[in-house]
Amino acid sequence: MHFAPLDWAILIAVYAAMVGGVLLLKPFMRSVADFLAAGRTAGRYLLSVSQGVAALGAITVVGYLEQNFVAGFALTWWGFSQAIVILILTVSGFVIYRFRQTRSLTLPEFFERRYSRRFRVFTGVLAFVAGLINFGIFPAVGARFFIHYIGLPDALVIAGLSVGTFPLLMGLLLCTAIFFVFTGGQVAVIITDFVQGVFVNLVFIVVTVFLLLQVDWTHIFEALAMAPANASLINPYKTSQVSDFNFWYFLIGTIGVVYVVMSWQGTQAYNASARSAHEAKMGQVLTNWRENPWKLFVLIVPVIAYTVLHHPDFSAQAGTVNELLARTDSETIRNQLRGPAVLVTMLPVGLLGAFAAVMLTAFVSTHDTYLHSWGSIFIQDVVMPFRKKPFTPEQHMRALRGSIVGVAIFIFLFSLLFQQSQYIWLFFAITGAIFAGGSGAVLIGGLYWKRGTTAAAWSAMLTGSSIAVGGIIIHQIVDDFPVNGQEFWGIAMAASTAVYIAVSLLGPKRTFDLDRLLHRGEHAVEGEMDIVAALPSRGLRALGVGREFTGGDRLLYFATYIWVGAWTIAFIVGTIINLARDVEDAAWAGFWQVYVYLMVFVSAIVVVWFAIGGFRDIRAMLRRLAVMRRDDRDDGWVHDVEGD
Repeated sequence: MHFAPLDWAILIAVYAAMVGGVLLLKPFMRSVADFLAAGRTAGRYLLSVSQGVAALGAITVVGYLEQNFVAGFALTWWGFSQAIVILILTVSGFVIYRFRQTRSLTLPEFFERRYSRRFRVFTGVLAFVAGLINFGIFPAVGARFFIHYIGLPDALVIAGLSVGTFPLLMGLLLCTAIFFVFTGGQVAVIITDFVQGVFVNLVFIVVTVFLLLQVDWTHIFEALAMAPANASLINPYKTSQVSDFNFWYFLIGTIGVVYVVMSWQGTQAYNASARSAHEAKMGQVLTNWRENPWKLFVLIVPVIAYTVLHHPDFSAQAGTVNELLARTDSETIRNQLRGPAVLVTMLPVGLLGAFAAVMLTAFVSTHDTYLHSWGSIFIQDVVMPFRKKPFTPEQHMRALRGSIVGVAIFIFLFSLLFQQSQYIWLFFAITGAIFAGGSGAVLIGGLYWKRGTTAAAWSAMLTGSSIAVGGIIIHQIVDDFPVNGQEFWGIAMAASTAVYIAVSLLGPKRTFDLDRLLHRGEHAVEGEMDIVAALPSRGLRALGVGREFTGGDRLLYFATYIWVGAWTIAFIVGTIINLARDVEDAAWAGFWQVYVYLMVFVSAIVVVWFAIGGFRDIRAMLRRLAVMRRDDRDDGWVHDVEGD
């Protein structure tokens, strides 16, 4: 084993703190709406940090380490142009604001309100199946990380019997996630995920700084310069030979950022948990800052890993890493474990255990959130629409918990049996497209276009899912098929959008009452909107500022515009310069060094800032939950539907 007693002590202490925190929160979960959406009481910082760590997860960290080992700094450069797209989406509240106005607890519930009950069932089944397949590899990737990172044996002897470490560890980790969900529902999930998120970001910064002190920039750029011609890890304009994670991967991802806002349902409970549409919108704005610590970490670690494995001055460490990777004969698994193996050789006692604790919290936060999401969707959107009357609260809770256990059993067995052959992110893209390939057109069209029809929704979803399923089948049959998972997703998005628009325009000319759906005008719900300022000027309204904005909200908006705008300008200027002349790698190396130092500084500020805001939100949330009146009818049952 690689762990010293101090490392084990840190890991066990963090685990115990997580379990203890969940037990303390149990009394605050008193209704189905509390279980599903934390009673709609969450503030912006709590939402932002919790949803961030839930979406990150152990598998996501491993996936980014795998991706950036191939792409280096180059993919980060293309991300600068994507930042302006994300900024526009977040400051406008695109999709997020309007969905929260519908008061739907799940996306398929919204589809019933907008289209039809049968469409709700269909999308519920599709989301559930896609989610299960996508979720299926999570336990395997997480368990393999801990086995190789800690240095656990392949089998343990328990009561005289030899038990495989892999299934045993997966079972233990999944049981922990189930315990979290069972005990406090979304109330426990969102609060514990926040605390874990603060811890994760803090350790990310510490590990990043430590690694940069151990490996100097001269070594880093000498190693990165060894990359093949036109597969540069430094210069983004010399990457034509980079496989998979190249410009086209990025371009499709940028389109997908717009298309799949809220479409993917792995963290669906967060979409309904905000205490108002405005808080949901502000939580998304904070995303532009929240992501800095983990983006820095998943960039630096694979760059350091590449340096260790390629620079002759680190041949001893490279030998140790290769010995660790030799424990598996699967190239796919070795790609996933390369970054963690380098960390094992580089981190000292204490920090080694702290990073293991980070991955533990990331594993649990993602699994409890996804178990909650897919288990809830099955009951809310597959089972419940077939009932003639709503569940009683007791029946509803039993059904939800039973469904969550069923999801856990499935992903446990899937992880044991499935042989993964693609990069993690390409697997995510193609499996996610089963639902998200068509759902973006249906969701955006349903929220913003009165002419969108039920027939168009059916056509778009069937088109997107068919293309994605076809891609999965082709990749299982044909080795090295030239169209990868990301590209199949791009095809699905384009085809589904075209089909939705065409069928809506060619069908009967009917319009939908969006005011009723969004609870506007005469349909407004009391307490859903807090007016704190006069109607702002037209210029401010164009920037996304409304009557719900306090002075602090406006300051946050303007700071976000400046931060993202600066990187966008850097991207534009850099592109112009590179089109005018050939920029040497040494100049790019200097740019990336300044970028990393600035990100370290800003990330440290973000951790403190978000921790203060989040703990304030937790206090306010628990106060609301302690005194608020619950309505047992607030359970996702749709009593009347207006649609085609």
